[in-house]
Parts: sequence; structure tokens; C-alpha cells
Amino acid sequence: MGFAIALVGALFAVRGLLALSWPARFARPFGLQVFDRDGRNEVRAVYGGFSIAMAAMCGYALFHPELRVGILLTLAAALFGIAIGRMVSALVDRGAGPVSWAAMIGESAVAALLFELAMSEVGS
Repeated sequence: MGFAIALVGALFAVRGLLALSWPARFARPFGLQVFDRDGRNEVRAVYGGFSIAMAAMCGYALFHPELRVGILLTLAAALFGIAIGRMVSALVDRGAGPVSWAAMIGESAVAALLFELAMSEVGS
């Protein structure tokens, strides 16, 4: 379990650092054009800061087993929420690009993993 949580945390950390470091480049595959400091601010906040916070919570969950279930469920809920937003957008807009589909599938998979880890912790 610890390895899976650490891996998820590392993935979030990488995503966060990329968004914080290169917001325009990070946003481009999603079809977003970041022209000014407000656009860079938004990418850094939503993708960068949020991802770093998620990574930190994964790290916290590793060392605080008494809070692990709650942390994992909260992280899973956040990711499922993002995936639901992507799905609604794909339905309303009658499709999505390959990067958006990949992100939705990846976020759903990680959310399901975190949920399963939480449930296995409850069962033990």
C-alpha cells in the first residue's frame, strides 16, 4: 500500500511542478492558450498548487495511518470530481480531445486505486 500511495504522490508532485514551472507549455496540450499573467496564475493555481497539495497529502497519509482512510477517500473524491467534470464537458460538447480523454481515464483510475486502498485499510 505504501508504494502505491508514494507513487500517486510522486505523480501529483511531477504534475504540480510542471504546471508551476511552465504553465503555458503545460496547458497547451489541453488546447488552452495562456497569454498573460492571469492565465499563468490560473494554471499554476489549479494544476500546480492543487497537485502539490495532493502530493503532500499522500506523503502525510504514509506517516499517519490514523488519518490515512480519510485522506485517501478525500483525494479519491477530488479526482472523481475532476473526472466527472471532464465527462460532463465531453457530453455537453459532444466529445473531447485525446489529451482530455487520457486525463479523464487516468484521473478515474487513480481515484479508483485510492478508493480501493482506503477500503482495504478499513477492512484490515
